[in-house]
Amino acid sequence: MTTNQYTYKRVQDFRVEDRPREKLKNIGKEFLNNSELIAILLGSGIPSKSVLVLSSEILEFVQGDLTYLSRLQIEDFQKFKGIGVAKAIQLAACFELGKRIASFEAKNTLTKIQSSADAFQLFRPIFQELNHEEFWVLYLNRASRVLKIEKLSQGGVAGTLVDLKLLFKAAVNYLASSIIVVHNHPSGNLIPSQADKQLTEKINEAGKNLDVKLIDHLIVGDNKYLSFVDEGFL
Repeated sequence: MTTNQYTYKRVQDFRVEDRPREKLKNIGKEFLNNSELIAILLGSGIPSKSVLVLSSEILEFVQGDLTYLSRLQIEDFQKFKGIGVAKAIQLAACFELGKRIASFEAKNTLTKIQSSADAFQLFRPIFQELNHEEFWVLYLNRASRVLKIEKLSQGGVAGTLVDLKLLFKAAVNYLASSIIVVHNHPSGNLIPSQADKQLTEKINEAGKNLDVKLIDHLIVGDNKYLSFVDEGFL
């Protein structure tokens, strides 16, 4: 990425659909390049340099190496004209968070799940303080080791919708042999509803057709859990 690709002085001079924030909002974060994502973090440039030129200069400095970029310190960011202490701190905090996410995923990837309690320990910090429902999936290999932990949907206080096509599309993509599904009840009531039981049955039947076994369904609430397998519901 070179600064020559961004010749305008201001982001406002770009077509609306080409401005980073609008692109992210309208078509999704996956479609932005690294310069555009960094530009959003920076927020603004300076009169002589657009924020996109500034973000491109940062990427040029690290030769496009995002790992190197994540190691830059506050004082390294401040060497760029247009980045003061506030923006430098914001960038450093963002990249530190990214490193912690990567560390979390690495720690949990290939963890072996031998019981419902093992699965619950992975999800305890995720659901600890949520006041709305979320539905997550644990994708496992043949040795019952974690391939991926992924949120499938998010809803309100009373429920969340689950798209089985997306669930099993991901299972196929990750080459998962089995799955554990997990959702929370913000109320703390762990008794499965009729809808919970029906959904579990649908997932179980769909998995049989794709040779992806449903190992368990956990309901989490108030720092406790219910296992469909342990309770004989599955």
